[in-house]
Amino acid sequence: MNLGPVPRPATLADQVIARLRAEITSGAWPVGSRIPTEPELVERLGVARNTVREAVRALAHNGLLDIRQGSGTYVVATSELAGVMQRRFADAEPLHIAELRRALEASAASLAAERRDEADLRQLDTLLERRERAWDSGDKEAFVAADATLHLAVVASSHNEVLTALYADLGEVLRDFLRADVGPRLRPEDHLDHARLVAAIRAGDSEQAASEARAHAFHCRFRTTAAGTAAG
Repeated sequence: MNLGPVPRPATLADQVIARLRAEITSGAWPVGSRIPTEPELVERLGVARNTVREAVRALAHNGLLDIRQGSGTYVVATSELAGVMQRRFADAEPLHIAELRRALEASAASLAAERRDEADLRQLDTLLERRERAWDSGDKEAFVAADATLHLAVVASSHNEVLTALYADLGEVLRDFLRADVGPRLRPEDHLDHARLVAAIRAGDSEQAASEARAHAFHCRFRTTAAGTAAG
């Protein structure tokens, strides 16, 4: 029986690439943020400078990072497929995007309540606070980025690599949906409290976590419009 070629062992650079990609897909390094400097990564990962440089260049080549001379290296996408998915679903019905978001996030939140660890909870607290600050600032783009990063961190807390990767691939699609849904400015009546979602995950209440995630899927203006359409 032909079992096919034996997979080659992962090189040290492959392992570093996987570590850096995990920081991006978990939301620890949000889109638009600058990653640690090369010396900082060398110290943090305990590998040679050349290995870090190779890993960063590989992720830049794949479209996740942008190396800006004199400024640093920035996260520009959550996965290699993010841009492809954005183009594929650019004309999708908003209702269909909301329904997909509800299905993925409810499942992930339920799993996160069962599997989260202390590092996940610290990350969720940090990102929840960042989301609230962004809302209070009135900066729509900052809020969209902060909200998307919090939801990505919830999904990453499920510790389901396939679900997390799929959600990361859809990151740009979901951000575009949120931009359109929020409208031209942030309105006080559209604010959705996400503290209960994080609290349910912390309490290990998978049913409540899923319920909160489902409620958040239909956001701001789109939630109001959908409700009005159903009532009519």
